[in-house]
Amino acid sequence: MSTIREINLSNEEAQVIFGSGDTHLSYIEQLMGVEIFGRGNLIKIKGEKEKVEKTENLILKLREHLKEKGTIYKSDIEKLLREEEREKKEKKKEEKEEVIFVNSKKKYVYPKTPKQKAYVKAIRNNDLVVGIGPAGTGKTYLAVACGIEMIKKGKFQRMVLTRPALEAGEKLGFLPGDLEEKIRPYLQPVYDALYDIMKYEELKRWTERRIIEIVPLAYMRGRTLSDAFIILDEAQNTTFEQMKMFLTRLGLNSKIVITGDITQIDLPLTSLTSGLVKIQTILSGIRGIKFIYFTQRDVVRHALVKKIIEAYEKHYKEKENKISSSKQTKESKS
Repeated sequence: MSTIREINLSNEEAQVIFGSGDTHLSYIEQLMGVEIFGRGNLIKIKGEKEKVEKTENLILKLREHLKEKGTIYKSDIEKLLREEEREKKEKKKEEKEEVIFVNSKKKYVYPKTPKQKAYVKAIRNNDLVVGIGPAGTGKTYLAVACGIEMIKKGKFQRMVLTRPALEAGEKLGFLPGDLEEKIRPYLQPVYDALYDIMKYEELKRWTERRIIEIVPLAYMRGRTLSDAFIILDEAQNTTFEQMKMFLTRLGLNSKIVITGDITQIDLPLTSLTSGLVKIQTILSGIRGIKFIYFTQRDVVRHALVKKIIEAYEKHYKEKENKISSSKQTKESKS
């Protein structure tokens, strides 16, 4: 099915872009494999959709070139077309590098926002990556996908997923079952990511063969993890000492990804500062360590999640302003 596009030009633009006796239009027709009709100031392009869009883009670039240079030669048309082809190849290469190839229940996982793309790139290029930001920004999900991809490519032998076993404001009490059943509620978000990406049979096989190991943070002490892709989830709930303990588990040919949201710290008020908060200053500037900060613009869950996060941020700012103004009032009185 043919597609038709129209481009309106000024008198001066039409005269130069058409060329003497419409020679430029005829030349573009041959190069692009479309039909071009020039009448007055109007150009009509007819042909296959992809070719028509490509031709339209070329003519628009010719118009910009004319504004800069004042003339158009056949060599300019060829040059602009080559540049467009090169840009297209570079874009495809860039998109290919951003895509995570997991080849399981999902064949590919696609980072959606610019920050998510930067996060995936950071994971591939650094031995320690820290992703900080609100819920729903894909911090854990993308890290799990990258881990699966790298294991399948033979870069690592196993993936170790851990998080602190801490209740979010509630006490779960005694949990029945064996160790795996007891810790599962704390690690469920990690399982959710795995179940969404991997086929059940493959995940079961990897778990049985210990290619994937899911453990509470407390069980990491004393271990050295080599040839491993390691993810620490919910890192805002680690203490200063726990974070130091975890970071020193890094063995030869291993990679660590730390994720967390510093606005949702569930540590008791009596505890020390969150380990995730502290490492932002302690580890800053060290080569091979990359911090990626997500915002509500990177949230890829339900549209309401963004609005909820924004509403809470507004609430916290208003609360801080009230406390600040209250302190200033007391100081002025004294």
